[in-house]
Amino acid sequence: MTNPGSKLVSTFALAVAALSAAPLAAQDTAAAPAATETQDDGIIVTGLRREESLQDTPAAVTAFDARAIENAGIERPADFIALTPNVNLVETQNAGNAFVIIRGITQNRNSEPSVAVIVDGVQQVNPAQFNQDLFDIAQIEVLKGPQGGLYGRNAIGGAIIITTKKPTDEFSGNVTAGIDNGFGYFLRGGISGPLADNVFFRVAGSYYDTDGFIPNTFLGEDADPVKDYSLRANLLVEATDRLTIDLRGSMNRLRTQGLYYNIVADVNDIADVEVNNPGQNDRDINNVSLKIEYAGDNAVFTSISSYDTLSEVLTGDAFDFKPIPESFFFNLFEFLFGPGNGFDLNQSQFLDVEAFSQEVRLASPEDGRAFNWMVGGYLIDTQRFISTGNMIDTGNGVFPVFRTPSTNPLNPQFSFLSDGQDNFAWALFANAGYELSPEFRVDASLRYDRDKRRQTTLTPQAFLPVVPGVPQAQSGEVRTAVFDDWQPKLTLTWEPNPDLTIYGGYSRGFRSGGFNQTGVGAEAVNNAIVGVGDIFQAETADTFEIGAKAQLGPVRLSGAAFTTLSKNSYFFVFLAQSSTQNLGNIPETRINGFELEATAEVLPNLDINAAIGVTDSEIKDFADPSVIGNEAPQISRYTINLGAQYAGPISDTVDGLLRIDYRRTGKTWWEPFNTTVRNPVDIVDARAGVSFDGVSVTAFAANLFDETYNAEFSPGGFVFRARPRRYGIEVGYKF
Repeated sequence: MTNPGSKLVSTFALAVAALSAAPLAAQDTAAAPAATETQDDGIIVTGLRREESLQDTPAAVTAFDARAIENAGIERPADFIALTPNVNLVETQNAGNAFVIIRGITQNRNSEPSVAVIVDGVQQVNPAQFNQDLFDIAQIEVLKGPQGGLYGRNAIGGAIIITTKKPTDEFSGNVTAGIDNGFGYFLRGGISGPLADNVFFRVAGSYYDTDGFIPNTFLGEDADPVKDYSLRANLLVEATDRLTIDLRGSMNRLRTQGLYYNIVADVNDIADVEVNNPGQNDRDINNVSLKIEYAGDNAVFTSISSYDTLSEVLTGDAFDFKPIPESFFFNLFEFLFGPGNGFDLNQSQFLDVEAFSQEVRLASPEDGRAFNWMVGGYLIDTQRFISTGNMIDTGNGVFPVFRTPSTNPLNPQFSFLSDGQDNFAWALFANAGYELSPEFRVDASLRYDRDKRRQTTLTPQAFLPVVPGVPQAQSGEVRTAVFDDWQPKLTLTWEPNPDLTIYGGYSRGFRSGGFNQTGVGAEAVNNAIVGVGDIFQAETADTFEIGAKAQLGPVRLSGAAFTTLSKNSYFFVFLAQSSTQNLGNIPETRINGFELEATAEVLPNLDINAAIGVTDSEIKDFADPSVIGNEAPQISRYTINLGAQYAGPISDTVDGLLRIDYRRTGKTWWEPFNTTVRNPVDIVDARAGVSFDGVSVTAFAANLFDETYNAEFSPGGFVFRARPRRYGIEVGYKF
C-alpha cells in the first residue's frame, strides 16, 4: 500500500523543482497556452478575509478580474471552472443540479454543496442557486482546499468568491448583444452613477433566449431550450467617512427543460435523446441583502443580512426515457401478452426554499499592522419543501405537481413523496494573523458550526411506500438530527523576497448530513445495497497542504501539493422500489494531489499559460470489501489547461483579441464499484474580435471541435448529454 505522505513529498518536490527551473520554463513554455489573467500578480484577492496580492496570498487561488472575465467570455460558472485546475462542474438533470467537484471533494443530489459560494459577501443558502448566468462581474476567486475556518460548513472543498461591479461616482454603462447557433439571442448590460451626494447606484441585467443545441430525435426539436432573464440592483450610501450602507437585490427567472436522460451500460456510449415528454424546468430565485460597515479607529464592524427564496419545478419523462411504444414499463408484460400491455411513466419534482441569514463580525483595520484579527458569528434559518412523484403517461403530456398529489385524469398520480425541513444553523468564529518578521507570518482560524435539522414527512399515508421488511413510515412523522464540528485552519507563510512565497498548513472542512426518505435504510438492506440509511452522515475532510508561488521576470509559477482524509463522503443511490433518490456514505477515502501552473508574457500583449491538476483517490473503508481500493465517485484523475491570448493594439485606433483555451479532463469514475469510467474529454474554446471607440465585435466558439460526451453517469445507467458546439457573435458598447 502506498504511503500517502511519500506521495505528498514527491508531488511537492515536483512543484519546487518547477519553481527552481523558472528561467528554463521561460524558454521552454513558448508553445504552451492559457490566460495570464488567472495568475496576474496585480490582482488583489479577498478570499482569506483580507486584501492582498495574488502573489502574496498563502493559498491555492485562481482569480479572474473584470478584464479576464471579458476576454475569456465567462458567462456562467462552467466557464471559469473550466479554466481552473483540479476543479470540475457536473451539469445534469435540471438547472439546479450542477455539482462542483474540487480536489476530490464531491457533491450530489440532495447534498450540501462542496464549496462555499459567496456573492458580494453573502453566502448562497442552497446549491440550486449556483448555476446562474454571470454578468456585470468584477472578480471571481476560486480557493482550493477546506476553508471551514473562514467560511464554515460546506466550505469543505474550498470557496468561490464572486464580486459584482460596484456603483461608480460618474455615470457610465455598457451593453452587449449577440446571437448564437441555437437560433438564440442574448442581451446584457448595466448602468451606474451617482444619485446624490455620497449616494450611488448600479443596475444590471441579462436576457438569453435560445431554441437549444441537443436534438430530441423523437419530437423533432431541441431538448434544451432556454429563456433566462436576471436583474440586479445596488444602492450604496456613504453616510459618513466611516459608515457605509450597501443594499442589494437580485432576481432570476429561468425557463428550460430537463430530465432528457438515456440509459446505457457504459458512460462512453452516446445515444440520441428520445423522450416523448419535453417537460419543463422553471426556477425562480430572489435575494435581498443589506451590508452595514462602520470603520472605527481600532476595529471595523460589519453586519450582513440576507433573505433568499428559491422555487423550482421540474417535469419530464421517466424511466427509461423512451417514447411510450418503446418504453420498458409499457412493454413489461410483452413475454406474456405481447407488446403494449403495460403503461409508461412521467415525473415531477417541486422544490421551495426560504432562508434568512445574518453575519456579524468585528475585525482589525487593514492598515498594515503586524497583528490582525477577526471575531464574529453567523446564523441561518431555512425552510424547505420538496415533493417528487411519478405519474402514468397517457400521451397527453406531463403536468407539474406541487404540494399535493395530482388529481388530473390526464396525468394520474402513480407515486408521491414529500417532506418539509426546518433547519437552523449557527456558528462562532475567530481568525488571527501575526507577522513574526517581515519574511515570516502565521495565520490561524477556528470556527464552530452547529446545524439542527428537523424533517416532517408530508406524504399522504396512502402514498407512503410499503416495502416488505421495511418499517411503515407515517405521515406527519418528525425526525431531528444535529450535525456539528470544530473547523481549525493553520497556515505558515515564508516570503524570503517579494517574488517568492512559500506556505504550508492544515485545515479541516465539515459538511452537514441530512435525511433520506424514511425507511429506505431497510429497503437498501433488502436489496443488498450497502452504505445507505435513513440518515446520511456529516462529512469531514482533513487536509495538509504545502505550496509555493514565484515571479521571475515575465514568468509566474505556482505549485501546491495536498493530502486529504475524507470521512463519510457521499455517493448517490436510486432505489426503484420506493422511487427515491438517496445519499450514502463512504466511511473513509484518501485523496492525494497537486497543481502546477505557469504563465508568461512572451511578447508584449501576448500571454501563454499551462496548468495541470492531479487528483488520486482511494476508498479505504466501505461495507462491501470489494470496493476498498477503488477510485471515489465523480472524481477525474487529472485536468490539463493550455491557452494563449493576444489582447492589444493591431493599429493606431483598433485593438484586437485572439484567444484559445484547451482543457483536457482525465478519466472519471462515477460510483464506488467503478463499473464504468468515462474516457478523457478534450474541449477547445476560442474567441476573436476587435474593439475601437468603446465598441467591440467578438466571434466566439465553445467546444469548437464539437466533442460529444456524457456530462454525468448515475448508478443504473442514467447518462446526461453535455452541450455540443456553441458559436456566435456579439457586439458590445461601453460609455
